[in-house]
Amino acid sequence: MKLEVGYIDIKGIRFGDYNAVEDGILIVNPEPLLEPVLEDPLIKSAHFEIATPGESIRITPVKDVIEPRVKVEGGGGVFPGMVSKVDTVGSGKTHVLRGMAVVTAGPIVGFQEGIIDMTGVGADYTPFSKLHNLVLVMEPVEDFKQHEYEAAARLAGLRTAAAIGELARELVPDETVVYETPTIAESFKEEWKDLPRVGYVMMLQSQGLLHDTYVYGVDAKRTLSTLISATEVMDGAIVSGNCVSACDKNTTYHHQNNPVIHDLLAVHGKKINFVGTIITNENVYLDDKIRSSDWTSKMARYLSLDAAIITQEGFGNPDTDLIMNCTKLEKQGIKTVIITDEYAGQDGKSQSLADADELANAVVTGGNANEVVVLPPLDRVIGTLDYVDTVAGGHAGSLRPDGSIEAELQIITGSTNEMGFNRMSAR
Repeated sequence: MKLEVGYIDIKGIRFGDYNAVEDGILIVNPEPLLEPVLEDPLIKSAHFEIATPGESIRITPVKDVIEPRVKVEGGGGVFPGMVSKVDTVGSGKTHVLRGMAVVTAGPIVGFQEGIIDMTGVGADYTPFSKLHNLVLVMEPVEDFKQHEYEAAARLAGLRTAAAIGELARELVPDETVVYETPTIAESFKEEWKDLPRVGYVMMLQSQGLLHDTYVYGVDAKRTLSTLISATEVMDGAIVSGNCVSACDKNTTYHHQNNPVIHDLLAVHGKKINFVGTIITNENVYLDDKIRSSDWTSKMARYLSLDAAIITQEGFGNPDTDLIMNCTKLEKQGIKTVIITDEYAGQDGKSQSLADADELANAVVTGGNANEVVVLPPLDRVIGTLDYVDTVAGGHAGSLRPDGSIEAELQIITGSTNEMGFNRMSAR
């Protein structure tokens, strides 16, 4: 597949009486954008707020982060199976509003929602502090079921991002990059025969209610390991639907901008032969883990891989999936590197992963999620501080009287991301 991505740089956001992008500024008229959001019977109210890098703003609890994109040419539309029809994406032309995101926030859905600080210590730990954020703050009706409201909030964010992305359809990009992925047959080209054949195994969170990822609109736990084009992922074929710990949640933005995919494509045909991407799930039960990891290793063998990079999402139970995928590839002679994070205790002395094996001997860590950080009080809160003490990473008394927060890194959205989309690492 060949995808031409046109990047339109967003330098700021302001409210106005129409919707447009002018001279790098996103102008937002809230009323027409909120109409489809408020049509959902589970959403009582909704409004927009703007958060600019460097402002003294705390956004919490954060549900998802989404980058606005629009299909300009080629099959399908953004977020197929969710917002657009179920057509294969990943080819043609796509325009991106780079430098901004739609952030969904508001009263809690699951206990594992997070914080984005736009300045201060917390801002250093999250990549989303560097974006111009249009925050969609929603409030549910009374007596809602959490999983139903999560679905409503998820769809509201995706629809809003798609509507904002539509504003880029006729714009001239500031930068255009062409991404191309070979067919399996093409991967055996003579000029690449001496390059190591490398694949990417992308593990998708799929442990059930509030812990799900969607592929073309299908809950990943209902799927088997399969191949997907790197450019399909860029076009929004995979979206977040989970409330795992904020630090290592793969938001929709993470999927759209997967750094492993981008880095592998950058060196394809030069240092490596990037053969393909395998997506596999992270189910709860042992039989499901065995089945999915068996299929992953089988597909890696079909691709004749020499090496693979594996990323996971979450911790604890998914660590077993991670180690199964790793060891089964290694036993086939496929050299593997895993990207994960650690839950090693606040002192860093506990076992980092819930599972381990001597074959998992090449690891890149995104940091220790149990590390304690103190976030200073900020001038404005978008959302509410009501849940700081109860979300993952917080504790009774996390929110101090002066407005500062003492908590583990778990509480910061994207702080130890297991795609490597963060500010910390060790090898």
